[in-house]
Amino acid sequence: MRPILSLVACISLTLATLVASPRWTPQSSGGTATLRGVSAVSDTVAWVSGSGNTILRTADGGRTWQPLTVTTDPLDFRDVDAIDARMAYLLSIGTGPASRIYKTTDAGAHWTRQFTNPDPKGFFDAMTYWDADHGIVVGDSVDGRFSIFLTADGGRTWTPAPREGLPPALPNEGAFAASGTNVAVYGRNDVWFGTGAAANARVLHSRDRGRTWTIAETPLPSGRSSGIFSVAFRDATHGVVVGGDYSKEKEAVDNVAVTSDGGRTWTLIKEHALSGFRSVAAYVPGAKTSLMAVGPQGADWSIDDGHTWTPIEGPGFHTFSFSKTGAVGWGAGGRGSLARFER
Repeated sequence: MRPILSLVACISLTLATLVASPRWTPQSSGGTATLRGVSAVSDTVAWVSGSGNTILRTADGGRTWQPLTVTTDPLDFRDVDAIDARMAYLLSIGTGPASRIYKTTDAGAHWTRQFTNPDPKGFFDAMTYWDADHGIVVGDSVDGRFSIFLTADGGRTWTPAPREGLPPALPNEGAFAASGTNVAVYGRNDVWFGTGAAANARVLHSRDRGRTWTIAETPLPSGRSSGIFSVAFRDATHGVVVGGDYSKEKEAVDNVAVTSDGGRTWTLIKEHALSGFRSVAAYVPGAKTSLMAVGPQGADWSIDDGHTWTPIEGPGFHTFSFSKTGAVGWGAGGRGSLARFER
Protein backbone atom coordinates (compact mmCIF):
# COMPACT_ATOMS: atom_id res chain seq x y z
CA MET A 1 0.00 0.00 0.00
CA ARG A 2 2.90 2.38 0.56
CA PRO A 3 3.59 3.03 -3.14
CA ILE A 4 -0.10 3.80 -3.67
CA LEU A 5 -0.20 6.13 -0.67
CA SER A 6 2.94 7.87 -1.87
CA LEU A 7 1.45 8.30 -5.31
CA VAL A 8 -1.74 9.76 -3.84
CA ALA A 9 0.31 12.14 -1.70
CA CYS A 10 2.33 13.28 -4.70
CA ILE A 11 -0.80 13.87 -6.78
CA SER A 12 -2.41 15.82 -3.93
CA LEU A 13 0.70 17.93 -3.51
CA THR A 14 0.88 18.60 -7.25
CA LEU A 15 -2.77 19.63 -7.41
CA ALA A 16 -2.37 21.89 -4.39
CA THR A 17 0.66 23.53 -5.95
CA LEU A 18 -1.07 24.08 -9.29
CA VAL A 19 -4.10 25.64 -7.65
CA ALA A 20 -2.33 27.66 -4.97
CA SER A 21 0.46 29.16 -7.06
CA PRO A 22 -1.51 31.39 -9.49
CA ARG A 23 -1.51 35.00 -8.35
CA TRP A 24 -2.77 38.41 -9.47
CA THR A 25 -0.72 41.61 -9.35
CA PRO A 26 -2.84 44.77 -9.73
CA GLN A 27 -1.70 47.32 -12.32
CA SER A 28 -2.85 50.83 -13.18
CA SER A 29 -4.70 51.55 -16.42
CA GLY A 30 -4.76 55.25 -15.65
CA GLY A 31 -8.52 55.55 -16.10
CA THR A 32 -11.98 54.29 -15.18
CA ALA A 33 -13.19 52.90 -18.52
CA THR A 34 -14.89 49.51 -18.60
CA LEU A 35 -12.29 47.21 -20.14
CA ARG A 36 -13.53 44.19 -22.11
CA GLY A 37 -10.80 43.50 -24.67
CA VAL A 38 -7.30 42.20 -23.96
CA SER A 39 -4.66 40.50 -26.09
CA ALA A 40 -1.26 39.45 -24.75
CA VAL A 41 1.38 38.64 -27.36
CA SER A 42 4.34 38.09 -25.01
CA ASP A 43 5.30 38.33 -21.36
CA THR A 44 6.01 42.03 -21.89
CA VAL A 45 3.66 43.26 -24.65
CA ALA A 46 -0.13 43.35 -24.31
CA TRP A 47 -3.05 45.42 -25.59
CA VAL A 48 -6.28 46.37 -23.75
CA SER A 49 -9.45 48.05 -25.02
CA GLY A 50 -12.68 49.38 -23.57
CA SER A 51 -15.32 52.06 -23.40
CA GLY A 52 -14.77 55.75 -24.08
CA ASN A 53 -12.41 55.17 -27.03
CA THR A 54 -9.97 53.38 -24.72
CA ILE A 55 -7.05 51.46 -26.17
CA LEU A 56 -3.90 50.84 -24.11
CA ARG A 57 -0.61 49.09 -24.80
CA THR A 58 2.21 47.95 -22.54
CA ALA A 59 5.72 47.03 -23.61
CA ASP A 60 7.18 46.49 -20.13
CA GLY A 61 5.04 43.74 -18.68
CA GLY A 62 2.33 46.10 -17.49
CA ARG A 63 4.39 48.39 -15.29
CA THR A 64 3.20 51.22 -17.53
CA TRP A 65 0.29 51.38 -19.99
CA GLN A 66 0.35 53.84 -22.87
CA PRO A 67 -3.00 55.29 -24.01
CA LEU A 68 -3.40 55.32 -27.80
CA THR A 69 -5.58 57.48 -30.05
CA VAL A 70 -7.65 55.80 -32.76
CA THR A 71 -10.45 58.25 -33.65
CA THR A 72 -12.35 61.19 -32.21
CA ASP A 73 -15.67 59.39 -32.79
CA PRO A 74 -17.15 58.17 -29.48
CA LEU A 75 -16.75 54.39 -29.61
CA ASP A 76 -16.77 51.39 -27.30
CA PHE A 77 -13.85 49.10 -28.18
CA ARG A 78 -15.00 45.68 -26.97
CA ASP A 79 -12.30 43.52 -28.58
CA VAL A 80 -8.64 43.77 -29.52
CA ASP A 81 -6.66 41.04 -31.30
CA ALA A 82 -2.92 41.55 -31.49
CA ILE A 83 -0.97 39.62 -34.09
CA ASP A 84 2.40 40.70 -32.68
CA ALA A 85 3.99 43.59 -30.82
CA ARG A 86 3.23 46.06 -33.63
CA MET A 87 0.16 44.74 -35.45
CA ALA A 88 -3.31 44.66 -33.88
CA TYR A 89 -6.98 44.72 -34.89
CA LEU A 90 -9.52 46.67 -32.85
CA LEU A 91 -13.31 46.18 -32.80
CA SER A 92 -15.94 48.70 -31.73
CA ILE A 93 -19.52 47.69 -31.02
CA GLY A 94 -22.88 49.34 -31.55
CA THR A 95 -25.78 49.36 -33.97
CA GLY A 96 -24.95 49.74 -37.65
CA PRO A 97 -21.98 52.03 -38.40
CA ALA A 98 -20.88 52.09 -34.75
CA SER A 99 -19.60 48.53 -35.30
CA ARG A 100 -16.19 48.93 -36.89
CA ILE A 101 -12.76 47.34 -37.28
CA TYR A 102 -9.52 49.31 -37.11
CA LYS A 103 -5.96 48.11 -37.67
CA THR A 104 -2.47 49.29 -36.71
CA THR A 105 0.89 48.03 -37.97
CA ASP A 106 3.11 50.44 -36.03
CA ALA A 107 2.33 49.63 -32.38
CA GLY A 108 -0.69 51.92 -32.28
CA ALA A 109 0.87 55.14 -33.53
CA HIS A 110 -1.52 55.14 -36.53
CA TRP A 111 -4.80 53.31 -37.15
CA THR A 112 -6.69 52.54 -40.35
CA ARG A 113 -10.46 52.12 -40.35
CA GLN A 114 -10.87 48.91 -42.34
CA PHE A 115 -14.50 47.90 -42.06
CA THR A 116 -17.86 49.34 -41.00
CA ASN A 117 -20.92 47.18 -40.44
CA PRO A 118 -22.92 47.55 -43.69
CA ASP A 119 -26.24 46.59 -42.08
CA PRO A 120 -27.99 49.44 -40.20
CA LYS A 121 -29.52 46.77 -37.93
CA GLY A 122 -26.26 44.86 -37.45
CA PHE A 123 -24.27 44.66 -34.23
CA PHE A 124 -20.77 43.17 -34.08
CA ASP A 125 -19.81 41.19 -30.96
CA ALA A 126 -16.30 39.77 -31.37
CA MET A 127 -13.57 38.87 -33.82
CA THR A 128 -10.53 36.61 -34.01
CA TYR A 129 -7.76 35.74 -36.46
CA TRP A 130 -6.07 32.58 -37.67
CA ASP A 131 -3.06 34.64 -38.75
CA ALA A 132 -2.19 38.17 -39.88
CA ASP A 133 -4.29 37.82 -43.05
CA HIS A 134 -7.21 35.55 -42.21
CA GLY A 135 -9.85 36.64 -39.72
CA ILE A 136 -13.53 36.52 -38.82
CA VAL A 137 -15.98 38.90 -37.13
CA VAL A 138 -19.34 37.75 -35.77
CA GLY A 139 -22.42 39.63 -34.69
CA ASP A 140 -26.02 39.27 -33.61
CA SER A 141 -28.39 37.67 -36.08
CA VAL A 142 -30.40 39.96 -38.37
CA ASP A 143 -33.76 38.87 -39.81
CA GLY A 144 -33.09 35.22 -38.96
CA ARG A 145 -29.57 35.16 -40.40
CA PHE A 146 -26.28 35.05 -38.55
CA SER A 147 -24.01 38.01 -39.19
CA ILE A 148 -20.53 36.72 -40.04
CA PHE A 149 -17.85 38.41 -42.14
CA LEU A 150 -14.48 37.07 -43.30
CA THR A 151 -11.18 38.50 -44.48
CA ALA A 152 -8.30 36.79 -46.30
CA ASP A 153 -6.17 39.85 -47.03
CA GLY A 154 -5.35 41.35 -43.65
CA GLY A 155 -8.64 43.20 -43.34
CA ARG A 156 -8.44 45.20 -46.56
CA THR A 157 -11.68 43.54 -47.65
CA TRP A 158 -14.40 41.79 -45.65
CA THR A 159 -17.01 39.53 -47.25
CA PRO A 160 -20.11 37.97 -45.69
CA ALA A 161 -20.04 34.25 -45.02
CA PRO A 162 -21.92 32.50 -47.85
CA ARG A 163 -25.63 32.49 -47.02
CA GLU A 164 -26.09 28.96 -48.35
CA GLY A 165 -23.54 27.66 -45.84
CA LEU A 166 -25.19 29.18 -42.76
CA PRO A 167 -27.98 27.52 -40.74
CA PRO A 168 -30.92 29.75 -39.77
CA ALA A 169 -30.74 31.67 -36.51
CA LEU A 170 -33.27 31.38 -33.71
CA PRO A 171 -35.36 34.46 -32.88
CA ASN A 172 -33.13 37.01 -31.09
CA GLU A 173 -30.10 34.67 -31.28
CA GLY A 174 -26.75 36.37 -31.08
CA ALA A 175 -23.70 36.72 -28.91
CA PHE A 176 -22.63 38.77 -25.93
CA ALA A 177 -20.03 41.47 -26.54
CA ALA A 178 -18.62 40.85 -23.08
CA SER A 179 -15.02 39.67 -23.49
CA GLY A 180 -14.19 39.29 -27.18
CA THR A 181 -14.00 35.52 -26.76
CA ASN A 182 -17.30 34.05 -27.95
CA VAL A 183 -15.53 33.13 -31.19
CA ALA A 184 -12.44 30.89 -31.25
CA VAL A 185 -10.17 29.49 -33.96
CA TYR A 186 -7.71 26.62 -34.12
CA GLY A 187 -5.15 25.57 -36.72
CA ARG A 188 -5.64 26.86 -40.25
CA ASN A 189 -9.38 26.37 -40.78
CA ASP A 190 -11.46 25.60 -37.66
CA VAL A 191 -13.65 28.22 -36.00
CA TRP A 192 -16.38 28.03 -33.34
CA PHE A 193 -18.96 30.65 -32.37
CA GLY A 194 -21.12 30.50 -29.20
CA THR A 195 -24.59 32.05 -28.94
CA GLY A 196 -27.16 33.05 -26.36
CA ALA A 197 -30.09 35.41 -25.76
CA ALA A 198 -32.46 32.96 -27.50
CA ALA A 199 -34.34 29.78 -26.62
CA ASN A 200 -31.14 27.68 -26.79
CA ALA A 201 -27.43 28.29 -26.35
CA ARG A 202 -25.72 26.85 -29.42
CA VAL A 203 -22.28 26.49 -30.98
CA LEU A 204 -21.64 26.99 -34.69
CA HIS A 205 -18.59 25.24 -36.13
CA SER A 206 -16.85 25.67 -39.47
CA ARG A 207 -14.00 23.51 -40.77
CA ASP A 208 -13.32 25.66 -43.83
CA ARG A 209 -12.69 29.15 -42.46
CA GLY A 210 -16.32 30.16 -42.27
CA ARG A 211 -17.64 29.11 -45.65
CA THR A 212 -19.92 26.32 -44.37
CA TRP A 213 -21.22 25.69 -40.87
CA THR A 214 -22.78 23.05 -38.65
CA ILE A 215 -24.62 23.86 -35.44
CA ALA A 216 -25.04 22.05 -32.11
CA GLU A 217 -27.14 22.72 -29.05
CA THR A 218 -25.44 22.93 -25.66
CA PRO A 219 -26.91 22.23 -22.21
CA LEU A 220 -26.29 25.80 -21.01
CA PRO A 221 -29.51 27.69 -20.25
CA SER A 222 -30.19 30.61 -22.56
CA GLY A 223 -32.31 33.73 -22.31
CA ARG A 224 -32.26 37.48 -22.67
CA SER A 225 -29.21 37.85 -20.42
CA SER A 226 -27.84 34.32 -20.46
CA GLY A 227 -26.12 31.79 -22.66
CA ILE A 228 -22.58 31.19 -23.90
CA PHE A 229 -20.15 34.04 -23.25
CA SER A 230 -16.87 32.38 -24.21
CA VAL A 231 -15.57 29.51 -26.33
CA ALA A 232 -12.08 28.00 -26.01
CA PHE A 233 -10.45 25.08 -27.84
CA ARG A 234 -7.01 23.58 -27.24
CA ASP A 235 -7.10 21.47 -30.42
CA ALA A 236 -9.59 20.49 -33.09
CA THR A 237 -11.61 18.26 -30.75
CA HIS A 238 -11.29 19.40 -27.12
CA GLY A 239 -13.05 22.56 -26.04
CA VAL A 240 -15.13 24.32 -23.39
CA VAL A 241 -17.92 26.88 -23.28
CA VAL A 242 -18.65 29.05 -20.23
CA GLY A 243 -21.23 31.68 -19.41
CA GLY A 244 -24.33 31.98 -17.28
CA ASP A 245 -26.53 34.97 -16.61
CA TYR A 246 -24.75 38.33 -16.52
CA SER A 247 -27.55 39.78 -14.39
CA LYS A 248 -26.74 37.17 -11.71
CA GLU A 249 -22.94 37.25 -11.56
CA LYS A 250 -22.60 35.37 -8.27
CA GLU A 251 -24.71 32.42 -9.40
CA ALA A 252 -23.15 29.34 -10.98
CA VAL A 253 -25.98 27.30 -12.44
CA ASP A 254 -25.19 24.98 -15.37
CA ASN A 255 -22.75 27.46 -16.90
CA VAL A 256 -19.90 25.27 -18.18
CA ALA A 257 -19.85 22.43 -20.73
CA VAL A 258 -17.08 20.50 -22.46
CA THR A 259 -16.65 18.65 -25.75
CA SER A 260 -14.20 16.05 -27.00
CA ASP A 261 -15.60 15.69 -30.53
CA GLY A 262 -15.01 19.12 -31.98
CA GLY A 263 -18.26 20.59 -30.69
CA ARG A 264 -20.73 18.10 -32.12
CA THR A 265 -21.87 17.19 -28.58
CA TRP A 266 -21.47 18.99 -25.25
CA THR A 267 -21.45 17.61 -21.70
CA LEU A 268 -22.64 19.77 -18.82
CA ILE A 269 -20.31 19.93 -15.81
CA LYS A 270 -22.31 19.96 -12.57
CA GLU A 271 -19.90 18.65 -9.91
CA HIS A 272 -16.83 20.75 -8.98
CA ALA A 273 -17.99 23.29 -11.54
CA LEU A 274 -17.46 27.04 -11.79
CA SER A 275 -18.01 29.23 -8.75
CA GLY A 276 -19.90 32.02 -10.54
CA PHE A 277 -20.85 33.62 -13.83
CA ARG A 278 -17.85 33.52 -16.17
CA SER A 279 -17.37 35.70 -19.25
CA VAL A 280 -14.09 34.25 -20.57
CA ALA A 281 -12.30 30.90 -20.73
CA ALA A 282 -8.68 30.48 -21.83
CA TYR A 283 -6.43 27.46 -22.22
CA VAL A 284 -2.86 27.80 -20.99
CA PRO A 285 -0.57 27.74 -24.06
CA GLY A 286 1.74 24.75 -23.86
CA ALA A 287 0.00 23.22 -20.85
CA LYS A 288 -2.48 21.13 -22.85
CA THR A 289 -5.40 20.41 -20.48
CA SER A 290 -4.99 23.40 -18.12
CA LEU A 291 -7.28 26.40 -18.45
CA MET A 292 -8.96 29.10 -16.45
CA ALA A 293 -12.32 30.85 -16.51
CA VAL A 294 -12.76 34.44 -15.38
CA GLY A 295 -15.75 36.62 -14.59
CA PRO A 296 -16.46 39.89 -12.80
CA GLN A 297 -16.75 38.11 -9.43
CA GLY A 298 -13.68 35.86 -9.63
CA ALA A 299 -11.83 33.12 -11.45
CA ASP A 300 -11.54 29.32 -11.53
CA TRP A 301 -8.76 26.94 -12.57
CA SER A 302 -8.92 23.50 -14.21
CA ILE A 303 -6.17 21.02 -15.03
CA ASP A 304 -8.39 18.38 -16.65
CA ASP A 305 -9.94 20.04 -19.71
CA GLY A 306 -12.66 21.75 -17.70
CA HIS A 307 -14.13 18.66 -16.02
CA THR A 308 -13.34 19.94 -12.50
CA TRP A 309 -12.67 23.49 -11.30
CA THR A 310 -11.06 25.14 -8.27
CA PRO A 311 -11.58 28.81 -7.35
CA ILE A 312 -8.57 31.13 -7.60
CA GLU A 313 -8.19 33.61 -4.78
CA GLY A 314 -8.30 37.18 -5.98
CA PRO A 315 -10.30 39.66 -8.05
CA GLY A 316 -12.57 39.16 -11.03
CA PHE A 317 -12.50 40.67 -14.50
CA HIS A 318 -14.57 40.87 -17.68
CA THR A 319 -11.86 39.46 -19.93
CA PHE A 320 -8.51 37.69 -19.85
CA SER A 321 -5.66 36.67 -22.16
CA PHE A 322 -2.59 34.48 -21.69
CA SER A 323 0.68 35.46 -23.30
CA LYS A 324 1.95 33.09 -25.98
CA THR A 325 4.35 31.51 -23.47
CA GLY A 326 1.50 30.78 -21.05
CA ALA A 327 3.62 31.98 -18.14
CA VAL A 328 1.65 35.20 -17.61
CA GLY A 329 -1.61 36.81 -18.62
CA TRP A 330 -3.73 39.89 -18.04
CA GLY A 331 -7.23 40.39 -16.72
CA ALA A 332 -9.20 43.57 -17.46
CA GLY A 333 -12.52 44.70 -16.08
CA GLY A 334 -14.76 47.40 -14.70
CA ARG A 335 -13.63 50.89 -13.65
CA GLY A 336 -10.30 50.49 -15.42
CA SER A 337 -9.23 47.48 -13.39
CA LEU A 338 -6.16 45.65 -14.68
CA ALA A 339 -3.99 42.88 -13.24
CA ARG A 340 -1.12 40.69 -14.35
CA PHE A 341 -1.59 36.98 -13.73
CA GLU A 342 1.31 34.63 -13.07
CA ARG A 343 1.07 30.92 -12.54
